[in-house]
Amino acid sequence: MNQIAQDTAKILLDTKSVLFNAKEPFIFTSGRVSPVYVDIRRLIAFPKERGTLMAHATDMLREQIGADQIDYVAGGETAGIPYAAFLAERLEKPMLYVRKKPKGFGRMAQIEGHINEDDQQKKVLLVEDLQTDGGSKKIFINALREAGTIVEHAFVVFHYGIMAASEENNKAMGVTLHQLATWWDVLAVAKELSYFDNETLGEVESFLNDPDAWAEKNAHRAKA
Repeated sequence: MNQIAQDTAKILLDTKSVLFNAKEPFIFTSGRVSPVYVDIRRLIAFPKERGTLMAHATDMLREQIGADQIDYVAGGETAGIPYAAFLAERLEKPMLYVRKKPKGFGRMAQIEGHINEDDQQKKVLLVEDLQTDGGSKKIFINALREAGTIVEHAFVVFHYGIMAASEENNKAMGVTLHQLATWWDVLAVAKELSYFDNETLGEVESFLNDPDAWAEKNAHRAKA
């Protein structure tokens, strides 16, 4: 685990943007149960911590993509918008944001901001708060490409990193994903710094290795 992932994981734990609870697992609207919960939106309320993460993200993107290969930074509605703003400021790039569907009045715009028609290439970095399987990004990527931009890279603060469909969807959409940390990074830091008891850590590791099996085994808790 690199330093960026370690720092990110610790910040997520310290700000309670990620939570572990195996005894009383989280129940999602679908009825599915999970011993982990993530809320990256929460981070925007912590200026020092978000500043650290955005500094890491800026350094990482400059190294992995190159600032000259990013013409615009676009946030996906809604959770990606603040992070796109933070990164656009640091990278000194124009910012856009993309709606899930065109608004129903005025210009009927799906992309807000301004794309210079004289720009050649127009390479856009898509920004969201997190990625589970990546399927939801297709709406944003399609809208940006239909507007004549090139979308080859996406950034998230947090990537689940436990779903095979995530890599498959990235490949199908033709994008490379850049992230600060995954659940495996969070678990490693939680173990190293003893954030939770051994039973909880063991249950979370079991979940990360096979989310479907863990959810099926603990489905009865959703009815408790």
